[in-house]
Amino acid sequence: MSFPLSQATPVADSFVPLSRQSSGPLRTRPTTTATSVASQDIVCAVSESRGISSTVGLAFVNLSTAETVLCQICDSQTYAKTITKISVFEPTEILFMNTARDSKLYCILHENIPDTTFTFLDRRCWSEKAGHEYVDRLAFPEDLESVKLALGGHFFAACCLAATLKYVELELNRIFASHSLRIRVEPSQGIMSIDLSTIVSLELVQNIHSTKSKHSLFGLLNETLTSMGSRLLRANILQPSTEQSKLLARYDAVEDLSTKEDMFVSVRQALKGFIDADKVLSSLILVPTKRTFQYVEQSVNNVIMLKSYVSSIKSIYKALGTAQSSLLLTIRELCAPAGHRGVEQLIESTLNDHVAYQTKPLDLRNQRIYCVRTGVNTLLDVARQTYKETNMDAVDLIAQLSETHNLNLDLKFDTARQYYISISAAETNCYLPDIFINVYRKKKRIECQTLDLVKLNQKIVDAHNEVVSMSDQTIQELIRDVCTEVSTLFRVSEAIAMLDMLSTFAQLATCNDYIRPELTDVLAIKSGRHPLREKIHTKKYVPNDAYATPQSRFQIITGCNMSGKSTYIRALALMTIMAQIGSFVPAEYASFPLVHQLFARVSTADDLEANVSTFASEMREMAFILRSLELSPDNNKSMVLIDELGRGTSPTDGLSIALAIAEALLCTTHALTWFVTHFHDLATILSARPGAVSLHLAADLTADGSKMTMLYRIAEGVPPAQAYGLALANLVDFAPDVMRIARDVSAAMDALARRRHSRARSVGIAHKRRLLLALREQLVLARCGTVSGEALRRWLVRLQDEFVVRMDAADEEGSLCEGDSDGGGDSDSEGNVRLLDSDGGNDGDDDGDISLVGIHSGNDGDDGADDMSCDSDGEVLATDKHPTHHSALVFYTRTSCLYLVSFSWSRPTGERDLLVEFSFSCG
Repeated sequence: MSFPLSQATPVADSFVPLSRQSSGPLRTRPTTTATSVASQDIVCAVSESRGISSTVGLAFVNLSTAETVLCQICDSQTYAKTITKISVFEPTEILFMNTARDSKLYCILHENIPDTTFTFLDRRCWSEKAGHEYVDRLAFPEDLESVKLALGGHFFAACCLAATLKYVELELNRIFASHSLRIRVEPSQGIMSIDLSTIVSLELVQNIHSTKSKHSLFGLLNETLTSMGSRLLRANILQPSTEQSKLLARYDAVEDLSTKEDMFVSVRQALKGFIDADKVLSSLILVPTKRTFQYVEQSVNNVIMLKSYVSSIKSIYKALGTAQSSLLLTIRELCAPAGHRGVEQLIESTLNDHVAYQTKPLDLRNQRIYCVRTGVNTLLDVARQTYKETNMDAVDLIAQLSETHNLNLDLKFDTARQYYISISAAETNCYLPDIFINVYRKKKRIECQTLDLVKLNQKIVDAHNEVVSMSDQTIQELIRDVCTEVSTLFRVSEAIAMLDMLSTFAQLATCNDYIRPELTDVLAIKSGRHPLREKIHTKKYVPNDAYATPQSRFQIITGCNMSGKSTYIRALALMTIMAQIGSFVPAEYASFPLVHQLFARVSTADDLEANVSTFASEMREMAFILRSLELSPDNNKSMVLIDELGRGTSPTDGLSIALAIAEALLCTTHALTWFVTHFHDLATILSARPGAVSLHLAADLTADGSKMTMLYRIAEGVPPAQAYGLALANLVDFAPDVMRIARDVSAAMDALARRRHSRARSVGIAHKRRLLLALREQLVLARCGTVSGEALRRWLVRLQDEFVVRMDAADEEGSLCEGDSDGGGDSDSEGNVRLLDSDGGNDGDDDGDISLVGIHSGNDGDDGADDMSCDSDGEVLATDKHPTHHSALVFYTRTSCLYLVSFSWSRPTGERDLLVEFSFSCG
């Protein structure tokens, strides 16, 4: 009896021929071959809304584990969240609607997700109604209502589900049994968002230098004993939780396991016997549309593995007998014998008690032959007897050949040749009788067959196939009955995966002296350690403290090369991720706020494949980070790590851009930011800003600069400017002349810089004096000239504008050279003066605009009530009627340096004859 196939498919239209396009040219990208994820067969469907605000629907169908994940993302125009989500699952094939060939989303995914096949399906396959019908038919009965409720309003996710399952059915020729598919609607909230660049640069799942190295966070934490646990650990590292209740439950479970040695040892021992239950259950419920003998044969293997899986569950229940944490008690309840007793009875009534899954080909074949109990099928018993007798004939043949030819012959078996003969090469003396055929020499052994043995092999194969075919009816009936309980078995598998991950955390905490973190609003770490570095440098690693609050959210880290700056910020990120997957962390004390977004710009390599330099790559990544933070409504729950931004270009440009980006992060976001830089000026400039903190990694340098000791300790403030580079160069075996010349050049450059600074300062003062003298000369000419009235007023305004621009440029040049301008105020040696109006009072207008402040006038001996003044454009606002007046023309610049020009005029006949007298009240 064949396994009952699904009912009529919900999509009535015929399946349109597909077109495939590989995402080429192929480029190297981080893979996770060591994680058992790359071997999975995952199909993904992608659909998006129209319009500026992009809503992207995703459906992932894992054919290896019979799990379907649906999600709908509100993404930006860069589709960063979509790329990250797809990268987490690493699908082998991505499905698109055939009308989306030229869409921006397809182009971006094609560029950023290489080594993946893209397939286009007809629009008719993307039906929301069909998606909901698939849910009704395939979801677990107990999950149906919750899945339908979660999928409500997710139009694009439902369309993607329909397209994916239609593709699996008609193109891959596989269908799922009714109510046997794990369907999970994954919300966009509740997990930390980590973009692909951050995953790679922080080496979360793979070492950036070697794919075979275990020096990654996943490689460190992956002490799991089951494939299910390994997959769960990887998924948690890439998508840490932001749900406090879930994390606290995991902390309790890890603490429970790590403090009860007997329970911990029993759990780890019980986990060793588990097969990959997800793949076994998936193989049982995923049926090909065209049945083959290989499928029938594999079905027998699957039920044998199912028996092994079910029989191992009770050991977990027993091992957790002393558990107290709520999460461990839930796992124990799921593994209770009563929950899977029905499946166990079905298996016991069909399979022999001694049947167990074997890995050797001959043992596995014999298990397939004798797995069904004797007496269930009489014809099956007869066929098994024939198989047994034919095997005995092969054994007798080898014994006869050994005796006839006086050779020590061993009977061996492999899947390709079936039975064959193995002989020691030393026994044959380079001569083998002609009866032996298919001779093959393998090192010190000779492998061969005889014609009679080949004939017996064929008889054995025929007998084996007959037994398997006869067993198929019984096996398929068993599978059909087991599928009614498959949801329970999948839940047990998920519980075992969680227990495996938690026991791994407990082992790491015990062996590496990790502590339980706290979840608060403050990041505070006492003696924190980089989890990977401390494994490599067991004796030399120096722990460090960290403290960050909203009032100290922007931390500028400086220090010399090799002082440990990058290691310090990476350790903070890795400990944060560990805390948000439920693991203990390497520190004496640690508390963390729940981080919802993590960004890291720490890679310094050129992207040769994309023809992008280090600097261009930095700018592209920083633009993405700033844009993501700007669009995020809760950027105060974000963490940003930036390592030596701007070092890929000239020092001036690098400092300018680094300062601008730092200003944007500090002033427009509230993210916790660690900004590693070699630009000490950046720390000096931002030190007074609210929220900014300057720190450095300390180092000791001898007085002569010949020796330097790295302390690897975080300290407050900016380190003094010292020749750390020369001290580091001393560690390398340079020739003495090279280092001597380097020191001489460094000293000469320092002296030249000091001379330039002094000269520039003197030149600046001289420049100002020349401008003042030129102004005086212009005013003298005006007093002696013939221009008067309105023309003279306009000329004075223009003269003021020119003077202000030139003096402003001189002030800015001087501030760059000197760096100590006091921005105005009392008169000092630099030529800065107190801002005064004409009668000696404070001007009060300190907004820094460039303008003609006014012409304040008063009659000699008068109380000054009648005035003539000008606005900022030089327009006359009022005039008095007195014939003689004295006033002052006020000049000032953005640096609040004030210049006063006293003058007087007379109007005996009512005409505006302006008689200018001048004096300067500047230093």
